[in-house]
Amino acid sequence: MTEPFDAVDVIAAKRDRHRLSPEQIDWVVDAYTRGVVAPEQMSALAMAILLNGMDRSEISRWTAAMIASGERMDFSSLSRPTSDKHSTGGVGDKITLPLAPLVAACGIAVPQLSGRGLGHTGGTLDKLEAIPGWRADLSNAEILAQLEDVGAVICAAGSGLAPADKKLYALRDVTGTVEAIPLIASSIMSKKIAEGTGSLVLDVKAGSGAFMKELAQATELAETMVALGKDAGVHTVALLTDMSTPLGLTAGNAVEVAESVEVLAGGGPQDVVDLTVALAREMVAAAGRSDVDPAEALADGRAMDVWRRMIAAQGGDPDAALPAPKETHVIMAPSDGVLGRLDALAVGVAAWRLGAGRSRPGEQVQAAAGVVLHAKPGDTVRAGQPLIELHTDTPERFARAEAALEGAFDIGADAPDLPASVVLGRVD
Repeated sequence: MTEPFDAVDVIAAKRDRHRLSPEQIDWVVDAYTRGVVAPEQMSALAMAILLNGMDRSEISRWTAAMIASGERMDFSSLSRPTSDKHSTGGVGDKITLPLAPLVAACGIAVPQLSGRGLGHTGGTLDKLEAIPGWRADLSNAEILAQLEDVGAVICAAGSGLAPADKKLYALRDVTGTVEAIPLIASSIMSKKIAEGTGSLVLDVKAGSGAFMKELAQATELAETMVALGKDAGVHTVALLTDMSTPLGLTAGNAVEVAESVEVLAGGGPQDVVDLTVALAREMVAAAGRSDVDPAEALADGRAMDVWRRMIAAQGGDPDAALPAPKETHVIMAPSDGVLGRLDALAVGVAAWRLGAGRSRPGEQVQAAAGVVLHAKPGDTVRAGQPLIELHTDTPERFARAEAALEGAFDIGADAPDLPASVVLGRVD
């Protein structure tokens, strides 16, 4: 077959800061997926996009082309509206675990297709696989049946959703083009739109432990993704949230599951509770159920009931003991004072080095590995008291985890100036 365009011409157009036509975008995404456009050509185009950007219509068309590369799920047969949430990733970000059953307890179906961790950001599926028997891989028929029966599902996305994105993401990861906002936004939104949810709430994080370090960057990404949702007819809202300090008191796998269950039981760290409820309220409102208050469903145990049914439906035992680490090591506070700073990135890297994360796709993770915090910024500490507890099955990892935490916290005489809320802003 004769191709309608030449890859070199498309690359040159974006290199010279021209808009790509809808036809050029449709072709280059499809041709790359088919193998007609070579990886080195697509990497050159990705770099040109990183340097010269795309306007809203280009990003929207690029996203549509990636959606068209695969299948689309359809939840229209369900007896309740659907809403989903996506987080741009952080440290201690276990919010999906209590959030999905909480929103389902409010009468909304939550098709949460999630991923695995890479580097310092944890993966939702890795965390849930710490529960004995739980499985991440479900067929489309199983997803639909569980959404109708239980109201919530957290599982792996099928390979049929936006295969162009999977291929392009792997290329961006090794060519220094991950940071291109048009490509980040289209990557996230192509999968979420193809998933078929009726509404979407985005948790876009800013701070040291986030992909976007600065609030201005996070805001630009949030605005781009909300616009893409609108263009695709999916009601989309974004919350901008703080990721300068880890969420909650845990970062890892089993330790984050345990903390999530505490939240569902009516306890847990306040920042995790606050963000879970804030996102749940956005999801419930986006699905047209503003008359329901998620805080009540959390307090009266309905969310916990859905959690137990959701875990059991995917083969897990909600009553089983979670894996415990073979080895622990405690870092003590070196002096009296107030904890002023606890760097999220350093904690995430420590958890990763302990075995909670992976450095390459497909690598095994340790269910029991992670970090437990005994204090958060603003807390008064005493010299010699436990500050950070390290968990692993392989104690030779402790040295590198400790190295990651050098300089990660400050203890001083004065209380730090902390954000009033974990939610920094909203984009709709």
